Amino acid sequence: MSEIERPLVRELFPDLVAELIACLREEGEEDLAIAVWDVRFHEACGCGDDFCQSFYTAERPNGAYGPGHRCVPLLPAKGDLILDVVEGRIMYVEVLHYPKLRAS
Repeated sequence: MSEIERPLVRELFPDLVAELIACLREEGEEDLAIAVWDVRFHEACGCGDDFCQSFYTAERPNGAYGPGHRCVPLLPAKGDLILDVVEGRIMYVEVLHYPKLRAS
């Protein structure tokens, strides 16, 4: 499946994207708030933990992300949202202890 064929996260989980945008703006991360609107769902984390709904928005790395990586923890109303960002691109959305994601 090509990247263009992958579903937009905003179409799958509009409430999550709205909260991500709000949290990113609160943290002064305006560029990421804009970027999150266009991220695509690549694959689920797959860890199997019942509290985890995390997912990749790009191909899973082989090891660590390396240079240009930064972690962006956010403060949602409930649960934990943490982004892995590489050179301004959102690569992974960590969704832990968060209300059940609902598809639109």
